[in-house]
Amino acid sequence: MKIVYSDKHAIHDPQTFFVRGVKHRSTEQPERATRLLAAAKEGGHEIVASKSHGTGPAATVHTPEYLDFLQIAARDWAKLPNASPEVLPNIHPARQPATYPKALAGRAGWHQVDLACPIGPGTWDAALAASETAVTAADLVLDGAREAYALCRPPGHHAFADMAGGFCFLNNTAVAAQRLRSRHPRVAILDVDVHHGNGTQGIFYERSDVLTVSIHADPDNYYPYFWGHAHETGAGAGQGFNLNLPLPVGSGDAPWLAAGDAASQRIREFAPTVLVIALGLDASESDPLQGLKVTGAGFHAMARKIAGLDLPTVLVQEGGYLSDDLGRNLVQFLSGFEKGR
Repeated sequence: MKIVYSDKHAIHDPQTFFVRGVKHRSTEQPERATRLLAAAKEGGHEIVASKSHGTGPAATVHTPEYLDFLQIAARDWAKLPNASPEVLPNIHPARQPATYPKALAGRAGWHQVDLACPIGPGTWDAALAASETAVTAADLVLDGAREAYALCRPPGHHAFADMAGGFCFLNNTAVAAQRLRSRHPRVAILDVDVHHGNGTQGIFYERSDVLTVSIHADPDNYYPYFWGHAHETGAGAGQGFNLNLPLPVGSGDAPWLAAGDAASQRIREFAPTVLVIALGLDASESDPLQGLKVTGAGFHAMARKIAGLDLPTVLVQEGGYLSDDLGRNLVQFLSGFEKGR
């Protein structure tokens, strides 16, 4: 399988992450991508450099105000007196109703939904490169490849059209899906990250041409809390085209794979002509975030199920944090996918 990669990810190295009010270094570290790359190389996969596409693809799913904010935030924040090294808001609008602010501190609160998405000097360039990685993988599939894997970092599935959150800035999965829509009338997205893909859901929630399905730890007790519940099924033209399959926190292989069967059934009913997988590896039993307890064999089995859908597929890297099993789980998933073909 072709692995699309950009080393620009390393210029984004967030230092701030709050857990129950206590500040830590972010779990979303550059080493994530270097470990995944090393594992992919050891697995014999071909590494392909991402191509430059600029902001055009990102602009198909994100608002102009949001893209402008991401580009200027770190630069203009550094000019403020007594500013922190990273952009972190201290106010968030309830948005019912609210007016878009001029002040940078207000814009930060508008566009950063939580404290897990600090913006530093390299964040914009890394996020743009991640979106370009997803676009390059989508283009490979559009040009005839049966599958391609975008090794994106930072991840993207928590990013809404105009909000960053949960380590995410540009929604790489949504960008890839929208790119595929240029030639495919129906695109399905299956998100297997331990966290619900709330940004992806939000972007496509009122559309019937993109089916969004997410298997994740139950948001009643897990991030992102406000989104990802089973009753969220779409709105307007998108009613019935969003499926959430929340699992009790701590669930292992059997319920995760059963949810994979339900997801596969819904995707077959939708009859897409291409598939995007939001590949979070943080459902692992050894992941530091400890939401689910999926084994390496579970990742292998899920990948075989997905491959059995027999669709051209773009795999987009989402979560998966530092553990000894991180690279091994990627190899297990890619191996299972190839065997399932």
